[in-house]
Amino acid sequence: MDKKVVAVLFGGQSSEHEISKMSAATIMAALDEEKYFILPIYITKEGRWFLYDGPRDNIKNLSWEKFATPAILSPDTSHGGILRLVGDKFKIMPIDVIFPVLHGKNGEDGTIQGLFELAGIPYVGCGVLASAAAMDKAFANQIARKLGIKQADWLEFSKSEIDKDIEAVAKRIRYKIGYPCFVKPANTGSSVGISKAKNKKELINALYEAAKHDKKIVVEKSITGRELECAVIGNDEPMASGVGEIVVTAHEFYSYEAKYNCNTTKTLVSADILAEAKSKVQEISLQIYKALGCAGLSRVDFFLTPEGEVFFNEINTMPGFTQISMYPMLWSPEGITTSQLVEKLIEYAMTVAKNG
Repeated sequence: MDKKVVAVLFGGQSSEHEISKMSAATIMAALDEEKYFILPIYITKEGRWFLYDGPRDNIKNLSWEKFATPAILSPDTSHGGILRLVGDKFKIMPIDVIFPVLHGKNGEDGTIQGLFELAGIPYVGCGVLASAAAMDKAFANQIARKLGIKQADWLEFSKSEIDKDIEAVAKRIRYKIGYPCFVKPANTGSSVGISKAKNKKELINALYEAAKHDKKIVVEKSITGRELECAVIGNDEPMASGVGEIVVTAHEFYSYEAKYNCNTTKTLVSADILAEAKSKVQEISLQIYKALGCAGLSRVDFFLTPEGEVFFNEINTMPGFTQISMYPMLWSPEGITTSQLVEKLIEYAMTVAKNG
């Protein structure tokens, strides 16, 4: 049987560039090379595309420029693949399926999914609308509110509002949300640009920091509780995993530093919570997944208060696949290895393409 050609896209023009490299290394190591021919496509922070032909061990460090040649994904459906520069001419390399291991802007927000749609090539993960809606925290919050799902009180502001009159913005937050509160760029992941503010000075600094990363900012009331996560996989009939927990001890919240640079942060693949809370987390995960029109995969994050209330936090349509990422870990108690998980995701991508 002929091998399927899988293009693994990674890097990208987002603040989660480095996480993407680590995730891609995990996914490529998990792909069965007896079944798949892998085309690693690296997108630089500046937006240049390269096909990598060298040893896979170098991918995390990207010390491999001599192995890379320019290659771009063609939106022309007659090409059905990438155009690789050979000498002074482009050579067409057909692709069966794309695995976009891209986190954040220009990778997880529907933009690159639009390119895949134009090219007519199947791809892993959510479509254009679901990716864009889930990536925008304010929009996802509005969907959750419409569904009657519990969430923290929140407000949204534009960067122009903050630049024009930050004092008025801070005053509104103080009266509508109060302290402490979380200030987030609406369209980033991995907790990039997120701050916790306990007073006006910290709030002002947090608003300016968030505005560096996005033109829309979300401010949420701080919820005291445990941080839970649930993985979802599938298309029309998705399945929810068990419920995991993030235990943060050295930081105030699950920040970028706590996620990737702190040895004391713990990830528990089976949270010690009541069956009722677990069931509620799984129910809401599937509810928000379906409401947004997700496909393939997503990870849904929650807070569990001491009173036993479950609050929706956010949904991530291309969660991390690093060595410490919760999404693949949550499937291990179900007996699903990372290799099996990656294969399932490719199968779901092909199913979406087949069914139109």
